[in-house]
Amino acid sequence: MVPLTTDLSKADARPYFLWDETRTVAQFQADLRSAAPDEWARDIGKLMREARDRDVWRFTSPSDVWAQFDRIKPYLGRKRTFWEYLLEGWRSDGLLA
Repeated sequence: MVPLTTDLSKADARPYFLWDETRTVAQFQADLRSAAPDEWARDIGKLMREARDRDVWRFTSPSDVWAQFDRIKPYLGRKRTFWEYLLEGWRSDGLLA
């Protein structure tokens, strides 16, 4: 099994936030591009729950997350309140439409 890494610039590396999977950074990115909406929400939710907040934006954008936030929420677990606070703050500041 490929060891976990925090270096998300390596396409063939296994990202630390997929600690329970064998997907690489490249596979995760490809899965996000081709996923059905519910699968995308599940993967983004896992990313938002398990990764450092600054690493989330390597794989998606705030506007994409905001547009699908109701679909993503069930997958956020203990991080849900953090993301609601952050995204709502950005929305009220006019950074998200």
